[in-house]
Amino acid sequence: MNTSTLLVRSLTWEADGVLSVTLTSPDVSALPRWSPGAHIDLIPGGAPTRQYSLCGDPADRLRWRVAVLRADPSRGGSAHVHDSLRPGSLVRYAGPRNNFPLVQADRYLFVAGGIGITPLLPMVHAVAAAGAPWRLLYGGRTRASMAFLAELARYGEHVTVRPQDEHGPLDLDAALAEAREIPGADGPVTVYCCGPEPLLTAMEERVPGLHLERFSPLAPPATAEPGAFDVVLQRSGVTLHVPADRSVLSVLEEGGVPVPSSCLEGVCGSCETAVIEGEVEHRDSVLTQAERDAGKTMFPCVSRCRSPRLILDR
Repeated sequence: MNTSTLLVRSLTWEADGVLSVTLTSPDVSALPRWSPGAHIDLIPGGAPTRQYSLCGDPADRLRWRVAVLRADPSRGGSAHVHDSLRPGSLVRYAGPRNNFPLVQADRYLFVAGGIGITPLLPMVHAVAAAGAPWRLLYGGRTRASMAFLAELARYGEHVTVRPQDEHGPLDLDAALAEAREIPGADGPVTVYCCGPEPLLTAMEERVPGLHLERFSPLAPPATAEPGAFDVVLQRSGVTLHVPADRSVLSVLEEGGVPVPSSCLEGVCGSCETAVIEGEVEHRDSVLTQAERDAGKTMFPCVSRCRSPRLILDR
């Protein structure tokens, strides 16, 4: 994994428990380009690598912004950001990568839960600037816990804010029914969602073709069996055996075939590998069901193979 260094320029409390971090290159040179939905890996020394959505302005090549909710309990990443990063701190990063791109559409419904607003925020700004019809439904535990409310206030009735302590759980059925009445276009509504797993699951049940992003890995399929198989690396001319208790990624790396990787949980997308042949047992949290059914790509950090042989384009 190729990494570079960022400098922490400033930190801002955006809500209870949510800290935004403004980052630049140490010499204030231009940062890599990114598009709405992209994330970076932050690699703080002594703490786990974590993925954070870029939630600033893609046109600003000098500054990046991420927002970090302090998890309770924290696995180490958010606690390090909150407790250790200060203006002037240096931190390694990889990316940006985009597994959650904004597609061209006639009209949009965005549904955010809590810190799930972060990848959707630049999408909202982009579609509003383009003049596309859209609505945002934004829920959280309390109003005080919901980040970027002031930034979203400029959009008026396009944004519906629903803190749970004031309104109860989000009424997803009502939001989807209202979205079909968004004026200005006759095409279907394209729906984007990010937030906690119960929200994502509920939206998946309601919206075929939902665009979503997860912050944590899905549980392995209940039918998953950790069988052994051989992996053939077509370009390298190497065949390796993957035991039941080893990941494909670890076997490849041990066999001298380096693969970019970061989260090791099937979330970040950095180890994506093209599949030439084999029945993949997908265990990632990135691919859509259609992409899984196509079987053209996999994430070797978590996914496996049901057939005796897996051929990869490596």
